[in-house]
Amino acid sequence: MRFIHAADIHLDSPLRGLGSYEDMPVDIVRGATRAAFTRLVDEALSLEVDFMVIAGDLYDGDWKDHNTGLYFARQMGRLRAAGIPVYLLHGNHDAESVMTKRLDLPDNVHVFPARAPATFRLDAHRVALHGRSFPEAAVTDNIAAAYPAPVPGYFNIGVLHTALEGNARHANYAPCSLEQLHASGYQYWALGHVHEYRVFPGPVPVVFPGNLQGRHIREPGARGAVLVSAGDDQIASVERLEVDVLRWHELRFDVSPHETRGELLAAIGRGLEDVLRQQPDNKPCVLRVVLEGESPLYGELQAGRAQLRADVVARMAGVSDGQLWLEKLRLDIRPPGRKASGAVSDDVAALLAAAVHDPAFHESFLESLQGLSERASFALADEPVFKALRERQVEGILQEAAAAVLDRLGREG
Repeated sequence: MRFIHAADIHLDSPLRGLGSYEDMPVDIVRGATRAAFTRLVDEALSLEVDFMVIAGDLYDGDWKDHNTGLYFARQMGRLRAAGIPVYLLHGNHDAESVMTKRLDLPDNVHVFPARAPATFRLDAHRVALHGRSFPEAAVTDNIAAAYPAPVPGYFNIGVLHTALEGNARHANYAPCSLEQLHASGYQYWALGHVHEYRVFPGPVPVVFPGNLQGRHIREPGARGAVLVSAGDDQIASVERLEVDVLRWHELRFDVSPHETRGELLAAIGRGLEDVLRQQPDNKPCVLRVVLEGESPLYGELQAGRAQLRADVVARMAGVSDGQLWLEKLRLDIRPPGRKASGAVSDDVAALLAAAVHDPAFHESFLESLQGLSERASFALADEPVFKALRERQVEGILQEAAAAVLDRLGREG
């Protein structure tokens, strides 16, 4: 017997952090969660699994319209045609009280009720699945305590949306302990809610498959579901099925060894090539590039953030054919001789960077220096600063000034 266990699909949930990137392919960004789920159904059909379990948060919340439900119904129809039943439990994002829109689903989809735990039986495989959907978004009771006793002679699977114990990053919904699940008499626990893949050791496999598609930088790396194989009333294997269509990755660089901007950009280019080599099947990757450490280039890099970001994007374009995208460029850098706490805050750096590119500030700056420019001697007329003032091209002057200010602020704390 083989089945797929998935959770936290969050259909039509937007990918966050990409709205300002003009070159991002819109179709991939908007359709990532659907594309990942379609790949999961493709895997189910190809592997000819006996059934599928979805352990909560199929949807990301109430639908804007019925298109999300229609898409899901079509995918369930594909499984129905192949004789594959689906056992669906709703979690905190798609709880009964959250969803106002409904659609009738194909008859191969069996939804766990929200009022009390229930059991579905697959007599052909002698499998019993036990679970309960969330009646509302914030379920704080230990609902697993009321799950039915195992059905004698059947392979018993518990389906539960829970933070389990010790997952502080996730809301503590349907809390329970690992010991409680191990003592239940079931042969497998199909969990959802925690977005990281994890298999807990013990006499009974307790598994979080993780979410199907990473949606922001805090969900990096491979994402997908699990393929579970069982025989003789015990689990034979739990294998990962990676079905995500794009991945998130944080790339960190120590700026300390690099004395020039060109050296730093060359190092970033080499790092991008390393990331590219790690991506399977030409899978797109969204990167956050973080520069850290101390550097004599501190002021120049802080003041020229916009140009630096453009140069990093250009490096990405040069090493990949649209496979690498930039989510954010973050500067966690400091001037030489300062501890990390002495670095200028991002707010101050952003304020100066904004002034450098602000046309209104340009006009104010030019007006304030008009008298100086007029009184300058003929001998100074060809100096770059005065030439720039005459031509009203002051962005370069302001960028150098901002770099000097940032450098001094950093040195003096």
